[in-house]
Amino acid sequence: MSGIEALLYYVLWMIVLVLFYAGYRIPLVLTFKKPADAWGRGKPVEDPGIVVRASHAHANSVENIPLFAAVVLAAAAMGQSAVVDGLAAWVLYARVAQGVVHLIGTSFILVLLRATFFLAQLGLIAYMAWGLLKSVGV
Repeated sequence: MSGIEALLYYVLWMIVLVLFYAGYRIPLVLTFKKPADAWGRGKPVEDPGIVVRASHAHANSVENIPLFAAVVLAAAAMGQSAVVDGLAAWVLYARVAQGVVHLIGTSFILVLLRATFFLAQLGLIAYMAWGLLKSVGV
């Protein structure tokens, strides 16, 4: 899988997460059971736990995608896509694994597992960035 493909799959994963929690909320708004602004920042959340966790998993994805996209797109712009192509899929796999674990629950072991997948992503992205710098002689 190329870095660009992994980046696009990452975006699709984020859309799945949005649809997961929006799919719960939109019918509540359309049937007038909740006002459209019921989920504003700072308001207490009354959604089922898995819906809240899907929202948080999406937010986590939003936090990391700029780093991943910057490295993958820099590689493409530099004509060095091969530097990231081998590892970019693993960033995606770790992101999806982190999201799935997030959806499952929040026990101590699950939080540790999520953190492990998160650190794996950061490490892989940093390694790819370093590889790009080395490929151009910096």
